[in-house]
Amino acid sequence: MLPQALTRAIDALSRLPGVGPRTAERYAYYLFKTDPQISDEIAEALNQLHSGVKSCPVTFALIDADADVSPLYSDPGRDKTTIMVVEEALDIYAIESTHAYHGTYHVLGGAISPIDGVTPEQLHIGELIKRSNTDNVKEIIIATNPSVEGESTALYLEKILHEQNPNLKLTRLARGLPLGVDLSYADQITLSAALENRTSL
Repeated sequence: MLPQALTRAIDALSRLPGVGPRTAERYAYYLFKTDPQISDEIAEALNQLHSGVKSCPVTFALIDADADVSPLYSDPGRDKTTIMVVEEALDIYAIESTHAYHGTYHVLGGAISPIDGVTPEQLHIGELIKRSNTDNVKEIIIATNPSVEGESTALYLEKILHEQNPNLKLTRLARGLPLGVDLSYADQITLSAALENRTSL
């Protein structure tokens, strides 16, 4: 029988996504064996998580609780006439790490998924339409994930945005074969996308 405090720590850690019972046991035992200050720092960071982070009221990106809007929106060096639409806030940081995009972002807060009960009304689509008007947006880049839900969401966005503004430029991130992957290991969806998005030489 494990001590009650250790069992509680294991149960709490096993609630994290991707953490099974054995991994939770290793994490809990490591925290017990190591410097107690590490546990204190983790506990303090978790205690401040909800009070220290909020969503930007314009872009729905994650920002500090004392900020008004996302710095990626308020920065005068960013092009407000271009919006990249992503499913989740963390997708922004993957794009930003490339240092190749200088527009703004809009976080939908998920993807349309009837099976999971996620409808268009539950996403930040209405706010995107409003932004496209108030910021005189010229281009919207749809960067949803290459999944069934992501594709459905992209098609829905294309339809409703064109209805609202037929002159608005809509683009999608190119999809296809990543570098270093042999054709024999690529799945059908990836190969189809690569064929569809082929370029001239």
